[in-house]
Amino acid sequence: MVRRKIEMNKIENSQYRDVTFSKRRQGLVKKANELSILCDAQIATIVYSSTGKLYEYSSNNR
Repeated sequence: MVRRKIEMNKIENSQYRDVTFSKRRQGLVKKANELSILCDAQIATIVYSSTGKLYEYSSNNR
């Protein structure tokens, strides 16, 4: 099964955009956590939403 390439565009509907942001942010934090565990690395991510809200992750919190 071949995956199509998705064209990157801004999502105009603010509700869909917020839901997509939340899901992708959770996925990013999950991958950062997995990387820190598998490679014994210290990982930090900082993400700002379009509303200016700050989300952070640090692998030192374990």
